[in-house]
Amino acid sequence: MPSRRPQAIIDLNALSHNYQRVKQLAPNSKVLAVLKANAYGHGMLAVAQALKHADALGVARIDEALALRAGGITKPIVLLEGFFHADELQQVVASNLQLVIHHREQAEALLAAALDAPVRVWLKIDSGMHRLGIYPHEFNELYQRLSQSANVQGPLRLMSHFASSDELAKPATANQLALFNQITDGSAGERSLANSAAVLSWPQSHGDWVRPGIMLYGVSPMADSVGVEHGLKPVMTLSSSVIAVRDVQAGDAVGYGGSWIAAHPTRLAVVAMGYGDGYPRGAGNNADVLINGKRFPIVGRVSMDMITVDIGNEATAVGDNVILWGKDLPVEQLARCVDTIPYELLCNITSRVQFSYTDIAE
Repeated sequence: MPSRRPQAIIDLNALSHNYQRVKQLAPNSKVLAVLKANAYGHGMLAVAQALKHADALGVARIDEALALRAGGITKPIVLLEGFFHADELQQVVASNLQLVIHHREQAEALLAAALDAPVRVWLKIDSGMHRLGIYPHEFNELYQRLSQSANVQGPLRLMSHFASSDELAKPATANQLALFNQITDGSAGERSLANSAAVLSWPQSHGDWVRPGIMLYGVSPMADSVGVEHGLKPVMTLSSSVIAVRDVQAGDAVGYGGSWIAAHPTRLAVVAMGYGDGYPRGAGNNADVLINGKRFPIVGRVSMDMITVDIGNEATAVGDNVILWGKDLPVEQLARCVDTIPYELLCNITSRVQFSYTDIAE
């Protein structure tokens, strides 16, 4: 009998395809592949092993980087949030990690540290997102001091982060790019600004390094499109199976709170998937699934372990495969149904879901 445990099938061939798509769009740029948040829910170590052609890997925090090193990853790793405490710097050196410096306190701690070897530093400038980054008026001073420090392996790399590169009608991205170029004009060092949306839509921002994240996983960073429209392939297929088929009569209320009432006699498929697996509770009465390649609506509330699907008169049996998202049911569409973003859905998959990986074709 088929496993009733939900499955996340990770297609590493699709991952490789999406990486090559990045290279097509930004052929003159190096690639810092972003693997934070467990590679957007796809499994950080497996993704790192598969991205063998990436020039460097980006994670948010040191524990993510150390997990990659423990897993045998030797490729350059960049800490996108830098370090939080000065006592982490020795571990940064020992593990050969690279640092993003994004505020003065980090810079001062690095300059004052007694290190066994210098570290590679990416100096982040706040060009308009106002989240992380040194202030523009601090750039010249900190750039000079870091460049001259024995703790820094030069030259510095210079970076910023776009706030609205997925919104093409807004002037914010062009303004940020212009400010970044003005601030860094005449300063040595490779540049990096482009996230996934900028890789797709702002070629003038590609610079020396691009930093793709969500697009590597086959998902569109743009709110009004899906990945396939940009030449991407979805990497994750989230699936489960039918565990029961039930007849309901007109007027029968289904699930907690009776939020859906059958308008006529029909059949329901009960699927082993719920919010305990990371599937969004808001999908009840709002979203579809695929059973044997056909779309059917979720009816009633999403439970911790189960959802109910109105299959009408369709021939469906216990054990039939159910797709929650994947190639023919884009995660972007589900995100719009539940008023969130696909990033959140991918990152919310829990440990109850079993992961499996395809091999990259040589």
